[in-house]
Amino acid sequence: MKMLPISLAAVVLSWLVAPAITRGEDPKNDPAITIAEGKLVLTAPDKWVRKQPKTRIVDHEFAIPAVEGDQADGRLTVMGAGGAVEDNIARWVGQFEQPDKKDVKKEKKTIAGNEVYLVDISGTYKETAGGPFSGGKVVEKPDYRMLAAIITTEKDGNYFVKLYGPSKTIAANEAAFMKMVDGLKKK
Repeated sequence: MKMLPISLAAVVLSWLVAPAITRGEDPKNDPAITIAEGKLVLTAPDKWVRKQPKTRIVDHEFAIPAVEGDQADGRLTVMGAGGAVEDNIARWVGQFEQPDKKDVKKEKKTIAGNEVYLVDISGTYKETAGGPFSGGKVVEKPDYRMLAAIITTEKDGNYFVKLYGPSKTIAANEAAFMKMVDGLKKK
């Protein structure tokens, strides 16, 4: 058997195992968000821009362009995580400062055979540099909103889909977020 030179073999191997983006595909144009070991898929709206996740625990991340008057883009993150549904919702509520906690809405529905818990929270968002478990500096962001979904699966764990940012930007993208979540499909 003839052996390929090491450098050629390395190039061929790197091409085979490299992410699709190195073969000419632009991840910014791919709206598919696969979860549950590839068994479920969500489709992000065309205007949302796929980004490299800021942290390793996030599987998918999108920037949601700010609407006129907002200074920051919205952010969508998708990740698998553990913990009880209500504990995670309580943690998210705790990331917002609210005068009377009345700005929290919760709903449960079944989509594609999976229980999905929806949460809508408004107030001053307390963003922690490095994520909520890092112990980093907290930056308060007034007039923020989070729309979130916890997708539960029988065998593959829970998946968190969180859209948050300035209230006007999130309000302008609420219908698109709900269409994405309601469009959850088995692959």
